[in-house]
Amino acid sequence: MNAPSSNYLQLAGREVHWLDWGPRDGPVVVAWHGLARTCRDMDELAVHFAGRGFRVICPDTIGRGLSQWSPAPDQEYQLSFYGRLALELFDALKLTRVHWIGTSMGGAIGMVCASGLLEPTMKPRIASLVLNDNAPQIAAAAVERIRSYAGQPPAFDTVVELEQFFRTVYKPYGWLSDAQWRRLTESSTRRLADGRVTPHYDPAMVRQFEAHPDDYLMWPHYDAIEAPVLCLRGVDSDLVLPETLAQMRTRGPGAAGRLQVIEVPGCGHAPALNVPEHLLPIEAFVRAAGT
Repeated sequence: MNAPSSNYLQLAGREVHWLDWGPRDGPVVVAWHGLARTCRDMDELAVHFAGRGFRVICPDTIGRGLSQWSPAPDQEYQLSFYGRLALELFDALKLTRVHWIGTSMGGAIGMVCASGLLEPTMKPRIASLVLNDNAPQIAAAAVERIRSYAGQPPAFDTVVELEQFFRTVYKPYGWLSDAQWRRLTESSTRRLADGRVTPHYDPAMVRQFEAHPDDYLMWPHYDAIEAPVLCLRGVDSDLVLPETLAQMRTRGPGAAGRLQVIEVPGCGHAPALNVPEHLLPIEAFVRAAGT
């Protein structure tokens, strides 16, 4: 398996970093990370799909990873702007039909694209949508939990201390090897002016919840989706509640018989997508959806 190429594009006036895995002529998977994470979370998924002939594109959202931080956080750290980034990425890469796999926020961006309500030309380009522990409505208590650590990221003297922090707050991801925890840490670290280390992202990205408090109330988007949808829910998730899943089954893709739900044991928010038990059902779903 060849290493991915690392790339940068100007999208909506911002520099966006993305990794490109697998054969360039294969069916395309776009894998989009969660709120305070990076494209490197998708490494195992990308290796899995690229090894089976898929091209896998993994972006860093603005304010995360190696992408530019926004100079206008209240205007740009929101789902409508992220959908615009996705549109310009698709146009730049001439992507006409893709399978979207999104963790948490990445799933929400996928819903925005698949609905076509904000970017109409995106709707026919989404062949299937995987929501990894994401839903059209998320639990307020879980949002507060995430904001409590993401909005004021701590700083540590050493990378090892930062890794222990990540192991604690991301324990709901389920099992990760020691090497995977180390990679998660090293790909999620920046050094401050005083020499200490802190998580990589722009803390202002949590302004999304204050400037756009209803951004993740997404039932109109969900109801408009015509692509098949797979929802993975960590059994212990505090973000996607069972009653929300029940409502999803009666609306939009659920009412049309295009929704599948898989409960993932040993995980909360959100499954790490790093083991066969996570990846094989996604591959089966993507292949069944075709192109």
